[in-house]
Amino acid sequence: MSDVASREYELSRTGPSQASVSDYVALLKPRVMSLVIFTALVGIVRAPGEVHPVIAFTALLCIAIGAGASGALNMWWDADIDAVMSRTKRRPIPAGRVTPGEALAFGMTLAVGSVLVLGLLVNELSAALLAFTIFFYVVIYTMWLKRWTPQNIVIGGAAGAFPPMVGWAAASGGIGLESVLLFLIIFFWTPPHFWALALYKSGDYERAGVPMLPVVAGTAETRRQILLYTLILVPLAMSPFFLGMAGIGYGLVSGITGAFMLLLAVQVYRRREGAPAEQAAKRLFAFSILYLFLLFAVLLVEAVAPAGFGL
Repeated sequence: MSDVASREYELSRTGPSQASVSDYVALLKPRVMSLVIFTALVGIVRAPGEVHPVIAFTALLCIAIGAGASGALNMWWDADIDAVMSRTKRRPIPAGRVTPGEALAFGMTLAVGSVLVLGLLVNELSAALLAFTIFFYVVIYTMWLKRWTPQNIVIGGAAGAFPPMVGWAAASGGIGLESVLLFLIIFFWTPPHFWALALYKSGDYERAGVPMLPVVAGTAETRRQILLYTLILVPLAMSPFFLGMAGIGYGLVSGITGAFMLLLAVQVYRRREGAPAEQAAKRLFAFSILYLFLLFAVLLVEAVAPAGFGL
């Protein structure tokens, strides 16, 4: 969509809104927020040393609010393309229930508040990382990369990978090797996850003028890239076990689920046309969510109840 059309869209939404509480909750992108909270929690509990429960709760709350702020600001900027995509056209701003100005004010208030509270009540490093995460997602990814390059998901995926590092920094005051590995796992998980979605939603992205990989490079190249990233992801996800940072339970889960993840990526690569190709992409997209959840769930269980794995 052109800049002129974007600005016309913006002006057309300046009247008073009829927003409900649920509309403002939707602006926070609660499903994305839940993943952020979960991965940040793993960062907190895996960090060395003891952290007071109140500090941990405060850090987790600030990280969650920061994630919600990023979602609201993303929806504010992307309202023009959300309006033409079937997956997003019912969001509060394109549906006319929330005005862009209200979403902007809501997002900025949450962003500034979450960073300030985290810095004042927890520590400055975690606040700086949270501020950078919000900036990266809103400015680097949403405002720049998303509409400029088919590598938007690759580079922009860093924003979604930072929460474990923020949690780790909140609990320990530093950044450890394990938190970097958690960052890398999410970073390399993001492209195959979102490109699988893009394969069967490519028409949406094409109408919106978003240069997702299937639109720019074609579906064959997208399938190849999904397989390549999965080949990197699976051994990387197993590395905490091989490096002695996780127990045998994590090793087994990461190995079994990684093999299945790779199998689904191979199916996506081989099935290139019609309904079988779409179903393969949908299966990979759905399983990738379960895959990441299981990896972090086992890390969480091993941290809080290591005896549960007999270690």
